Amino acid sequence: MEEKKTNNNSLTKAKSAKKDEFYTQLPDIERELGHYKNHFKDKVVFCNCDDPKESNFFKYFALNFKFLGLKKLISTHYNKGQKSYKLEVVEDINNDGVINLNDAAKTDLIGDGDFRSDECIEILKKVDIVVTNPPFSLFREYVSQLVENKKKFIVIGSLNAITYKEIFQLIKENELWIGYGFKGGNAYFTTTHKTDEFAPGVYNKETNLVKFRNVTWYTNIEIAKRNEDIILYQTYDTTKYPKYDNCDAINVNKTKDIPLDYSGAMGVPISFLNNHNPNQFEILGLDDHELEYPNWRGRGPDINGKAIYRRVIIKNKRFQNGN
Repeated sequence: MEEKKTNNNSLTKAKSAKKDEFYTQLPDIERELGHYKNHFKDKVVFCNCDDPKESNFFKYFALNFKFLGLKKLISTHYNKGQKSYKLEVVEDINNDGVINLNDAAKTDLIGDGDFRSDECIEILKKVDIVVTNPPFSLFREYVSQLVENKKKFIVIGSLNAITYKEIFQLIKENELWIGYGFKGGNAYFTTTHKTDEFAPGVYNKETNLVKFRNVTWYTNIEIAKRNEDIILYQTYDTTKYPKYDNCDAINVNKTKDIPLDYSGAMGVPISFLNNHNPNQFEILGLDDHELEYPNWRGRGPDINGKAIYRRVIIKNKRFQNGN
């Protein structure tokens, strides 16, 4: 638990730093995006928080341009306070028979490539899917912009973003969900930050990789896991599932222990959202956020006067329907 907290604090600190230079590993990108292959055909993909010359996102899409059936690939480079550029891949411009990184056309931008700038927003309006690793410190604003412009997206963010009211509301309303995640729950980034910014065990000087556990993929594109039921085998027992002192809901410590025969509100760990199937469960809220049912008396869940770690409040749709 202490390692997770330290990792998260280090990542938050680093992602808020002035350069914000973290580069996602190509194998991690390949592993996640492989689940979305059919969604890219004839689409314009935009990587709007990248350095195209360093980004493995741009490399992945450029090298797989024909395989994915892309219509166009665009990446903008952020160069704080200075003029920047964008790269676009559309066709085999050098006539070598393949479309790859050598077919990237460079165009100067008016500004510094900030995703919030007018010119980058104009590019955003014309694309289909956004895929990138945005600044974690601006995650709320970044996702809000994507939703406002009705864009499909696959982006990396902190797991803590689940608890942001704006992000959780999108999850609750079935407008955003968690993707497949990083292998073993570990994400590795290359970085140009000073290595002394990281806690012991986070940075590996031999690989130049920074390891974080508290990150995941967020998307609003339909994926197979969204329709996979959580297999339930436990039955409700009042001794195993105590009610909260300040809320009419029972406590469930692990997702696998959700009772199959309980129709009321249940508080489950936040990790439940990794496996949430909206056809199986209804999300009512997140403990200290506003709930449709029930309402918390105070802040956060308590059992016998003892505070319980944050809980997502859910109901089993299937059992209520008599299934």
